[in-house]
Amino acid sequence: MLEQHQRPFSIKIFVPDGDPDGLRVVEKSNWTGVGIVFRRTNYKQAANRDEFLKTGVYILVGASEESSLPTVYIGEGDPVKARLDSHYSKKDFWDWAVFFVTKDSSLNKAHVKHLESRLLELAGDAKQCKLDNTQTSLPPSLSEAEIADVESFLLDILNVFPLLGLSVFEKTETSVKPRDLLYIKAKGVAAKGYEDAKGFVVMQGSQMVVEATPSLNQHYLSIRKDLIDQGIVVYQGQHYVFTQNQVFSAPSKAGAVITGGPTNGRTAWKTKEGTTLKEIQEASIVKEADDE
Repeated sequence: MLEQHQRPFSIKIFVPDGDPDGLRVVEKSNWTGVGIVFRRTNYKQAANRDEFLKTGVYILVGASEESSLPTVYIGEGDPVKARLDSHYSKKDFWDWAVFFVTKDSSLNKAHVKHLESRLLELAGDAKQCKLDNTQTSLPPSLSEAEIADVESFLLDILNVFPLLGLSVFEKTETSVKPRDLLYIKAKGVAAKGYEDAKGFVVMQGSQMVVEATPSLNQHYLSIRKDLIDQGIVVYQGQHYVFTQNQVFSAPSKAGAVITGGPTNGRTAWKTKEGTTLKEIQEASIVKEADDE
């Protein structure tokens, strides 16, 4: 299991075309790797870069009208261009992609097969996307030293993904003190969670109502369906139960999905003593003003 120690690092994003929505070259401090991010619409121009002729691992990403989760395909190429050319003509779902190679061409076919296998494993465990891959990828035989090197490269890739808006490879581990937990109780269910840098985290063991109200908007209904389809919530007795921690972009979204109806998360989430999230946030602002 990967252990990502929080340590400072810097990222450099170069935009060679001068268009922030176009091709981007991503580099990380003290790293031999380089990431190339591009949209499908500018693939033909992007594919002229030398990085496409190197051995690497890639991720195709697309949105879905039926799901709130992104659809993702993970693959490897030696070089990546041949595989990406094929996906450009044959796979319709993806809108943008990113691939990683090394500046010194130190990645070989076995290395990227290992990366592909590990990324598929991580994405499957995290359950934060719809995988378009129809087959699993078995890791190749590598020496102990090679595995250590490739796993280090993988850690750097995983650090880059969230900065690209791609957070589908990591489970959310609980990192909060009990006194900072917030609770919601409504419609016969109870849940607990906390605010985090990633969003609002609903903790494993929390409950979700079975039936949503007619007034719940379609986006929240789609999230509920994804949670059920992905096995993130399972039916137990008279409600659903979260099998793992789950990040939501806002406390109101978390509350609405859990209770099955429109919810003001800032007032619905409370401490054990009954203090609302809104009151906590307002008190922190007052304290900061007093400290200045």
